[in-house]
Amino acid sequence: MSNLFDLLVAGLATGAIYALVAVGFTLLWQTSQTINFAQGEFVMLPAFLMLAAMHVGAPFWLAIILGILLSMILLGLAFKLLLVDPMMRHGVLPLAIATMALAIGIKEAVKQFFSAEASPFPSIVPTGDVSVLGHAVSLQSIGVLVVAILAVFGLTTLLNRTSLGHQMQAAAQNPTVARIIGVPVERMILLTFLINAFLVALASLLITPIYLAKFSSGEVLGQAAFIAAIVGGFNQVRGAIAGGLLIGVLDNLAAAYVSTQYRAAVPMIFLIVVILFRPQGLLGRAEERTV
Repeated sequence: MSNLFDLLVAGLATGAIYALVAVGFTLLWQTSQTINFAQGEFVMLPAFLMLAAMHVGAPFWLAIILGILLSMILLGLAFKLLLVDPMMRHGVLPLAIATMALAIGIKEAVKQFFSAEASPFPSIVPTGDVSVLGHAVSLQSIGVLVVAILAVFGLTTLLNRTSLGHQMQAAAQNPTVARIIGVPVERMILLTFLINAFLVALASLLITPIYLAKFSSGEVLGQAAFIAAIVGGFNQVRGAIAGGLLIGVLDNLAAAYVSTQYRAAVPMIFLIVVILFRPQGLLGRAEERTV
């Protein structure tokens, strides 16, 4: 039972990070019909930006701030203006292919200019264990889970309880009507890209101390978050959150009780089952599109 409890806590912590990245997938799709296949590399890159800042002498706290700001500029503003806007004119498929190419480019650039070897990364939460219900639980897992939950709570509060959030939702649901009633749709879409960049930078800060900074880590993270978004519901933020937590726990349990070699296959099988019996996702809503 103690081992199962530890696996559940660690799975929830990992799942919370998947949820942050999956929410980014969902927000971009809702507001701009963008499927960003470079999302995993977007999580990998901020850690290397922070390491680069520390390498030139910046303290860790300043490196975090610089890494987040650079991520919002490069992965939010520049990504939208230089890639998404020009490619969107040609349709969703060319844009998806462009993001795949971007993922390869980011990965190879990090490998070339930073390092091909895994690098340690400092943690924002203390190491060690704490007793929870008589079980020794990693402080790092608890810290990651708490920070991710606070971030998700802050985002949902912004979306559901503020005028800015209501404008973002209006721009996502019906941009034509939103423009008529005075909502600055383009500004709301840009804000969504900036929020996604902040979320991936935060996810990078949380997960890199656990899995180290390595150029190839984005592949696994991106795949897990994409599966989480589809399983939960690609058109619902709450679905992405639930999907992330579920995939995180399922992945940890699969590694412990099935096989570490086939742990990635279990979420994929679960994804196929969900698509077959509930294509819109567990918490998603069915959409009808005119072809």
